[in-house]
Amino acid sequence: MAQALADLKAAVSQCDSLIANAHQVDDKGKSILPVIDREQITVAAFLNTFIAWERFLEETIADLMIGGTTISGQAPVRYVVPLNLKDANAMIIGVRPYFDFANHDNVRKITGMYFQNSYPFEPHLSSIFSDLADLKTLRNASAHISSSTQTALESLAGRIFGQRRSGITLYQLLTAVDPRSTANDTVFLTYKNKLMVTAELIAQG
Repeated sequence: MAQALADLKAAVSQCDSLIANAHQVDDKGKSILPVIDREQITVAAFLNTFIAWERFLEETIADLMIGGTTISGQAPVRYVVPLNLKDANAMIIGVRPYFDFANHDNVRKITGMYFQNSYPFEPHLSSIFSDLADLKTLRNASAHISSSTQTALESLAGRIFGQRRSGITLYQLLTAVDPRSTANDTVFLTYKNKLMVTAELIAQG
């Protein structure tokens, strides 16, 4: 658990660094990189953050399945006892080609199937379930742009800002100040911070 959390923190820190570097300005306050570079780097960094979160879930579930403990030393009551990580991952994937860790409803289902009371993943995943759904919308928009992903992105932006934002891009949404934040964080920071707090709670147990 400690290693999985450390890996997540390192990956997210790297993404933060990429975004910060992409938005550096010269001594006259002019952006060093052109806007297209800033957009692509920021969107890629967001996607890498989401992938790091998925990897954290995958690693912690598998580790607990083979008898691992949380950072506090607690072990869940297991309903499955795979012999090793390879077997644990095979059980998670099941008959599918792969397990989609972006589908957080399925993540909640398998943790409930494998661990009593879904410990240590619940109640933490449930507490941010709507945020996880928002993050999947953002993830989908980062992976490909279509009429459906754009509609979903605009719908999310409308809920965040309280008014319709037709034609908003993922970059514009991620870098906008989140009106729900008391610290004037960007939308990206709002969601990133929730992921990191949740990961910490899961890892600590």
